[in-house]
Amino acid sequence: MRILVAPDKFAGTLTAVEAADAIATGWGRHAPDDVLDLAPMADGGPGFVDVLQAALGGELLGVTVQAPHGDQVPATVLFVEDTAYVESAQACGLHLLAGGAELGSTFGVGQLLLAAVESGARRIVVGLGGSGTNDGGAGLLAALGATSDGILDSGAITLDTVSKVDLAPAVAVLEGVSLVAATDVDIPLTGLFGATKTFGPQKGIPEERLVEVDGWLETFAAAVDRRVALEKGAGAAGGLGFALLALGATREPGIGLVASAVDLAARARLADVVVTGEGAFDFSSRSGKVPYGVAEVAAEALRPCVALAGRVLVGAREMRALGIESAYSLVDLVGEERAFADPAGSLADLAERVARTWSR
Repeated sequence: MRILVAPDKFAGTLTAVEAADAIATGWGRHAPDDVLDLAPMADGGPGFVDVLQAALGGELLGVTVQAPHGDQVPATVLFVEDTAYVESAQACGLHLLAGGAELGSTFGVGQLLLAAVESGARRIVVGLGGSGTNDGGAGLLAALGATSDGILDSGAITLDTVSKVDLAPAVAVLEGVSLVAATDVDIPLTGLFGATKTFGPQKGIPEERLVEVDGWLETFAAAVDRRVALEKGAGAAGGLGFALLALGATREPGIGLVASAVDLAARARLADVVVTGEGAFDFSSRSGKVPYGVAEVAAEALRPCVALAGRVLVGAREMRALGIESAYSLVDLVGEERAFADPAGSLADLAERVARTWSR
């Protein structure tokens, strides 16, 4: 049999590349004659650049940029010919959140874009996801030269000082460069389903402050372009999508972009079974996440798709709605303590057990 292994990262424990290797190790223990085709995936969040480099090659440019709270952190820009790939989480990821999200700036993401432009990029693809910020991309705009009557580079907390924003200097910096926002979510910037309400709590914004913080983004949106704030993906990465769209970016689902880069559809047609996975498999996986995207590709190829996850938080009906035949939980098999202490070994054990069902 031929098995296509296309997982996302297992957040906090395994990169997508490590997860694919672990699944292959375990599967091979039970079915050593199966041919395993490894295609680590990403949706625009952490791992975006690594996965694309593994698929496309290219050259990495190392840069130092500003983290959300002012520290300096290393980051990379991947160049494939005249296209630059940027992973916003490297500059403003949740793992860099040293203080409150309300104080976190996306200035470093703008520095990544500047580095790409200065190195000759004519197209910049920005992976959005896994952010620890919620500033509507104001910091990014400031790094690119946008000006305002208020403060843009100090996080969401100062956005109520902003009533006017001049994007012209930032647009001039990007002249001749096309922007693509690779998003893992399609939410608007503000409102009940916006960036603050949807993802603010996981970034540490208290429930009682969500309305106030969302109001700051409303003020900022009115100063930039309220219509853009309503577009799909504007709320991605704490509003980085909004800033990119305001600068003329087009939007592409991150999973679709990566699937195209790794030629996932053709590889699925050659497989007998498609295996995907992520840290937590729940119904939010439908919003541009890797398992749902991989399952769609598998369905088009008329191949069954199974998922391995740290936790499985949906029932059989919801699972089928996501295009997954079966989903298997790491925690249910080995327990939470071992799953976190030895994630690669635990995932290999789970894959070995799944192979008993799905390999001939």
